[in-house]
Amino acid sequence: MVNGKILRTVDPVFAGQEVVIRLPQEEPSFIEPVPGTLDIVYEDSLLLSVNKPPHMPVHPVKQHQRDTLANIVAHYSQSRGERYVFRALNRLDRDTSGLVMLCKDKFTAFKLKNKVEKTYFALVHGTLSGSGTINAPIGLAEDSKIVRHVLPEGAPSVTHYQSLYSSKEYSYIRLTLETGRTHQIRCHMAHLGHPLLGDDLYGGSLDRITRQALHCGEMRFDHPVTGEAIFLSAPLPADMQAILT
Repeated sequence: MVNGKILRTVDPVFAGQEVVIRLPQEEPSFIEPVPGTLDIVYEDSLLLSVNKPPHMPVHPVKQHQRDTLANIVAHYSQSRGERYVFRALNRLDRDTSGLVMLCKDKFTAFKLKNKVEKTYFALVHGTLSGSGTINAPIGLAEDSKIVRHVLPEGAPSVTHYQSLYSSKEYSYIRLTLETGRTHQIRCHMAHLGHPLLGDDLYGGSLDRITRQALHCGEMRFDHPVTGEAIFLSAPLPADMQAILT
């Protein structure tokens, strides 16, 4: 619309006129609203970013119908009189903690696709110092529907890491990704000989922690409408912090 009238693609616009774009209303897919606690890091009319605790799935699946992040967000949005599709820009494994970015409409999701820089923090076995890059293709193991391996015919996958602390027992590292493959960090660190603590699927020990010690701790992006540079952070959860302490 311009000045209250429908604007066609062939119509000129002039300085001082106000152009208004109305996005079509979406019918959200039904997700059962379930009361719960949301650790909200950022929210506006387009975005909702939350700090997901470990042991919580993001989306409902066959085994988890009422205990997911989507269920709690459905209840939260309903209580605020909002209706939008649960659209997670990034997906974390059930046992991975940290920031999850939700887009409240398709336009925002399109504008931010592959535009959000994420930083992960992990505890890995063994002494790992300095920094480096793992450039190794990842594919599904022949004998599994879940486990990923470094395979010559796999999809290109690049992980950058920097050691923040190391001892003979374990190391605390910061990671950024150029690609977003399933289990990329877990697979690449195991391939390097430093599996994540608690990640028994990839060779990690459960002695110190009962889930993979992986946390999405930072996000950087430009707001899709205002262009403002936004930085979000979420502190390490208690189980990882206890090991460091």
